[in-house]
Amino acid sequence: MGTTSWITRAETADDIPAVRDINLAAFPTSEEADLVDALRADPAAWIDGLSLVAADEDGRPVGHALLTRCHIDSTPALCLAPCAVRPEWQRAGAGSAAVRAALAAARSLGERHVVVLGHPAYYPRFGFTRASAHGIGLTIDVPDEALMALGLDADHPLPSGTVHYAAPFGI
Repeated sequence: MGTTSWITRAETADDIPAVRDINLAAFPTSEEADLVDALRADPAAWIDGLSLVAADEDGRPVGHALLTRCHIDSTPALCLAPCAVRPEWQRAGAGSAAVRAALAAARSLGERHVVVLGHPAYYPRFGFTRASAHGIGLTIDVPDEALMALGLDADHPLPSGTVHYAAPFGI
């Protein structure tokens, strides 16, 4: 468990079972693993190269971060979810490595905006700030501090509006 430098890379077809296993191990139900499978099957949501894994020194994926298409009103954006790490590797940097790799991949594809609904103590380390400060909201009630947004391109500030997730999210 001494890995401090993670190998991050885009998911390959061979990684799909490992990604499912990571999500099954990290969460109490199969909801997140099933969501990843549903998003992978949704051509309106899935973007090749934005499902990232963090692998140990043997190349075994232990962490996963997924960015899929959403919109802020009509402006294309990305949704960061789910993020997962095998329990035995949690708090070792694999999740952060996968998130950083996913955000870097999104920037390299010319993406401009990312939203996340998650732990307000975790995501600010990547530059996320409270979405409501940018006039971004949801159609469902969530704690204000849990919805966060990140601009990937300083020339294109975050738009205001309502986040519209891909259909598999069900919101």
